[in-house]
Amino acid sequence: MKREIAEILEKALELPPEARAAIAGSLLESLDRTVDDDAESAWEQEVFLRLKELDEGKVQPVPWAELRRRLARK
Repeated sequence: MKREIAEILEKALELPPEARAAIAGSLLESLDRTVDDDAESAWEQEVFLRLKELDEGKVQPVPWAELRRRLARK
């Protein structure tokens, strides 16, 4: 079984970043079967607020690579 897992991981790491992110998200979701409705609602509101701020030009997006560099410096 360990060899199969290593082969799957090796193949997954060859995928483009977007595909790897989708797989990672799906795997994480599969670990948490219970849903906190209040938390889901709060996240939904936060996402809509941030999208609105982007649409209105109140905030500017930062590329992930730049953000990662900033965080590494702290």
